[in-house]
Amino acid sequence: MTSTVRVGKLDIHPQLHQLIVQDILPSLQISPEDYFSAFEAIVAELLPENAALLQKRDDLQQRIDAWYKSHRGYTLAEYTEFLQSIGYLVKEGDDFTVDPQNVDTEISTIAGPQLVVPVKNARYALNAANARWGSLYDALYGTDAIPETGGAEKGATYNPLRGQKVIEFARAFLDEAAVLTEGSHIGSLAYQIIDSRLQVTLATGQTVGLKNPAAFVGFTGNKENPQCILLKNNNLHIEIQFDSQHEVGKTDPAHIKDLCLEAAITTIQDCEDSVAAVDGEEKTEVYRNWLGLMQGTLHEQFRKGGETVYRTMNPDRQYTTPQGGTLTLHGRALLLIRNVGHLMTTPAVLFAGQEIPEGIMDAMVTAAIALYDVRGLTTRKNSRTGSIYIVKPKMHGPEEVAFADKLFSRVEQALGLPAYTLKIGIMDEERRTTINLKECIRQARHRVMFINTGFLDRTGDEIHTSMEAGAMVRKEDMRKQKWIAAYENWNVDIGLQCGLQGKAQIGKGMWAKPDLMREMLDSKLAHPLAGANTAWVPSPTGATLHALHYHKVLVQERQEVLKSRPRAALEDILSVPVVATAQWTEAEIRQELDNNCQGILGYVVRWIDQGVGCSKVPDIHDIGLMEDRATLRISSQHVANWLHHGVCTLAQVDAALLRMAQVVDQQNASDSFYRPMSPDPQNNTAFQAARALIVEGRSQPSGYTEPILHRMRRRLKGT
Repeated sequence: MTSTVRVGKLDIHPQLHQLIVQDILPSLQISPEDYFSAFEAIVAELLPENAALLQKRDDLQQRIDAWYKSHRGYTLAEYTEFLQSIGYLVKEGDDFTVDPQNVDTEISTIAGPQLVVPVKNARYALNAANARWGSLYDALYGTDAIPETGGAEKGATYNPLRGQKVIEFARAFLDEAAVLTEGSHIGSLAYQIIDSRLQVTLATGQTVGLKNPAAFVGFTGNKENPQCILLKNNNLHIEIQFDSQHEVGKTDPAHIKDLCLEAAITTIQDCEDSVAAVDGEEKTEVYRNWLGLMQGTLHEQFRKGGETVYRTMNPDRQYTTPQGGTLTLHGRALLLIRNVGHLMTTPAVLFAGQEIPEGIMDAMVTAAIALYDVRGLTTRKNSRTGSIYIVKPKMHGPEEVAFADKLFSRVEQALGLPAYTLKIGIMDEERRTTINLKECIRQARHRVMFINTGFLDRTGDEIHTSMEAGAMVRKEDMRKQKWIAAYENWNVDIGLQCGLQGKAQIGKGMWAKPDLMREMLDSKLAHPLAGANTAWVPSPTGATLHALHYHKVLVQERQEVLKSRPRAALEDILSVPVVATAQWTEAEIRQELDNNCQGILGYVVRWIDQGVGCSKVPDIHDIGLMEDRATLRISSQHVANWLHHGVCTLAQVDAALLRMAQVVDQQNASDSFYRPMSPDPQNNTAFQAARALIVEGRSQPSGYTEPILHRMRRRLKGT
């Protein structure tokens, strides 16, 4: 056991104590005595309530399990009445409108992509913070967004034919986002500023302007030969960059070298699902990087392409306005911080000898760090309105949202912050939150800054909550179930009804295939069309390409249309995705088990052995998928459900795990840090963790994976 530092009734991991006392508090002029006294008081007050809320989750689950067992045939009316009788489904109150104050425009007004990144990884955290602006040419050239056909392969050196296809795509985009009075940007010859207006010389030699002259908002360089033209469409900016000496620019008739798009408007720096942090040492890494982001000092040095790269946070961007003034735009994504939920405890801080709730620690530490931004003690400003944005996941129902609201109030008081400085993002990813979403929002109406849907965690909770209802449909069929579409629409409907439009984000979930950008371009337009003013992407490149969708759809207008549609039906959301009779063939069962077990093992082995909380994991077909604990939850719960209902046997599950351990070992053969599982699975901690997630899946709280993952990694680390 690591020795701790005793402060009052708190025992604190020495590295965390040092970070707080030596690095966080001094510049804030907060004494350690005052800070830890307030910290202890918050823990003492809220610890019993936190425990009671978790106990209520367990009590409700036991009653639901018992009801399913005694009601093999039931009507939806009976089911709804039962959920109301136990307090799982609460009565919906009168209409209201949320009123968060001092919300940045990235939250309230600008619709665009949102990145989620593990803040524990400094390089990724910096890349995501800097992903506010992205090269469209690079995003197109380097991905399958441009097919490698007809001589347009990427290759080791620049391919002019592929480059031409990129240019054609980009010019066609300009024709939609920056419409000319006549003609096309395709083949354009020159861009100049004349009488404070943008003038474009077409391929025909004719000079025309923009159909909407106000779309031209700035430039760099001089008017006759600008280095950059800044356009604005649907509240998003586009830079047309010029360089006659650039490899691309010198071959372009107008010397355009690139289009740079405003891309990741917001980024969630994550302490939760994409992070493996099981003790004080690892939590200190997480907090240290967040501190660097808030101070503007985070940097990282690494080797890339045989060269040393030194990465820091990008500065703001400055332009000359058409009238000769100065325009400054944010150079980085607005940063949100995702704390952990109410479930997990942490050994990083003990109270009276017991681990404290990790979510309480996250709130107290990440908010204190964000004071650097609020007080202007930073070289890279984040919020220009003085707000701190905390995403709160895995809350079950209105009482738990009210508890988070109380926690944030106590932290504000402890740190001397005005009420409602801490804004909250409510993740609609648990079934009890979904069906009570209006009342959840009501509990945080003064500080809510976003709601979103998360298909994977939501499905994991769907399976666990209804574990006793029967065998679930196959994973690939889950998206076809009517509860999914109703859930996605319900989230938008409730958000609009509660007045989030123009005040907060309504978000949609992750595109999990980072290598399949063509498919993303074809499908993710559905998110702004659904009324979502943000949606998650797996990379800065994904953010740049997804930004194209927000140039096609003005989300505010789309939301106006959606306000008039009938609300999604609660009865559809409550439809349980079980099969009446499991009639799959042995081959289909084996295929399903292999698919699930391969994904579980591929993710867990990196989590346990290397502390990697989110990564691109090859699936059974060697397609890279972004995996985190949400994907693990659905896979492990699905196998646990089939095992419980006799669709498969434990022997079949074990056989699938052994087969897939060999596959995962082969897929990771080039990783020098990788420890193979298949030679000795009985003594391999990662393999045994994966198996436990299935075998113990029914007994895990809400089907969460964290308790087992933390237990097994701490066992491996000896902490």
